[in-house]
Amino acid sequence: MRTLLTLITTLSMVWITAMPVHAEGPVTITAFGDSLTQGYGLPEGEGLVPQLQAWLDAAGADVRLINAGVSGDTTAGGAARIAWTLGDNPDAMIVALGGNDLLRGLSPEETRANLAAILEATEAAGIPVLLVGFHAPLNYGADYKAAFDAAYPELAAEYGVLFYPYFFDGLGVGDDTVAMMEFLQGDATHPSAEGVAMIVDAMGPAVLELIAQATGS
Repeated sequence: MRTLLTLITTLSMVWITAMPVHAEGPVTITAFGDSLTQGYGLPEGEGLVPQLQAWLDAAGADVRLINAGVSGDTTAGGAARIAWTLGDNPDAMIVALGGNDLLRGLSPEETRANLAAILEATEAAGIPVLLVGFHAPLNYGADYKAAFDAAYPELAAEYGVLFYPYFFDGLGVGDDTVAMMEFLQGDATHPSAEGVAMIVDAMGPAVLELIAQATGS
């Protein structure tokens, strides 16, 4: 009898251990970025995080997004605050930093090193990441653009994280900054609510893939 009870208890523990970690609650994803993530210039509910949350809800995903966008933040700022942000124990993270590096003309090597520090921290924490790329404008010169643009896919491959090629992909204009203006606010930098919706529609499936990684499904 005792042997049978021991067997039942052991099997029960194995079953519990094998259960998905997030079976009893939503997956928590931290959106780690700058003003593009924070929702600069937009009414509450129209920024990237609330629109992406609504998109994921409509897709049936059990997920809670945390807005960790800091207006003006560079990759260096992100590297400085990543440990503090990971202290909230998110299940996964979207990393979308680099736009302000471009505005300040920081070197691609510096951007790469800071992003690597962020990815090393998330790797140590054992959480999956979706790395969102940025493109340098053509007027920075071919060498600068090539080095900056390449940093993102190369780091994604090096650290084995999911990669979304370009934050503004959903606008469908590539690197054409003139065509992009139609979907930007008056500051010619941040997307309008309509632009955010297009960005979210394009990025949403990649976030669903991130959720699948976080849940092991």
